Amino acid sequence: MAVSAAFAAQAYAGLDLLWPLYLLATVQAVLQAASAPAQRTFVPRLVPPGQLTAAIVLNTLSGRITMLVGPALAGLVAAAWGLKTCYAVDTVSFVASLYATARLPAMRPEGGAAARRRPSVRAAAEGLRFIARRPVLVAAFLTDLDAVLLGLPVALFPALNAAHFGGSPRTLGLLNAAIGVGGLLSAVLSGPVGRVRRQGRGMLAGTMIWGAAIACFGLTRSLPVALLTLAVAGAADTLTVTFRAAMVQAVTPDEFRGRVSSVEYIIGNGGGPLGNVESGTVASLTTPAVSAVSGGLGCLAIAALIGLLCPAFVRYRATTG
Repeated sequence: MAVSAAFAAQAYAGLDLLWPLYLLATVQAVLQAASAPAQRTFVPRLVPPGQLTAAIVLNTLSGRITMLVGPALAGLVAAAWGLKTCYAVDTVSFVASLYATARLPAMRPEGGAAARRRPSVRAAAEGLRFIARRPVLVAAFLTDLDAVLLGLPVALFPALNAAHFGGSPRTLGLLNAAIGVGGLLSAVLSGPVGRVRRQGRGMLAGTMIWGAAIACFGLTRSLPVALLTLAVAGAADTLTVTFRAAMVQAVTPDEFRGRVSSVEYIIGNGGGPLGNVESGTVASLTTPAVSAVSGGLGCLAIAALIGLLCPAFVRYRATTG
């Protein structure tokens, strides 16, 4: 909230300086990196094990709605009343977040004194060792990394739009929105996902569908087909994210949940930019279409390989108790 207020203050002051924007964006990212893993530790403490997947689905749905509605609402406010007002509205909106946080029950870490010690390099190393000893966690994180590194060619959208779909800015907007729309529809209709027990298989299947859809997107020159394939990819991604989050939270005891969630956050938010570098590099050496197709097929193949090399991941069954 303070960072948003600082954004608003510099806008109303008319500083016209670039460095405060970079500084505030950096501080905002650091705060998000600290708060997001902590937020993920709440859900398993608020719902019984049998409702964990359903709660994560609901959380995913709210995130997808925010991703679509938030930028659109910001654009409307900025267009109608200016960017300064947009910053001010953003600041005030945090009041609802503060109220919601205040309504949460007190949740002290479980696991005794060891769970409540101060953060340190040693504690972080213990978290990494815990992950390394759990094949299900290793496979889940590798599957997620596979999808974001090879099968997320967002950086190629402008080039593919120009080469295949006429280069219209409106078309580019549709391409960027299609994944989010597919993800939102998948989240809305994902009630039965809560009853899926073979979540490792579900995550692998979702990643393979994602890779195949991205490969088809790279091949097609039909805009409707392209939008459909991206929507399918977005739908598969939502299911994959849901299965991964449910598995990670169920397998991890409360003592390590924050540290494991931090690794999950790093992969989810750091893998995407690295994936854009990968897809852009391959495109510069070949073509954007070849980069998208090869990345999608590579994503599919590696997901299949993970399934073969980690049978515990494939056999994993979620608890219903």
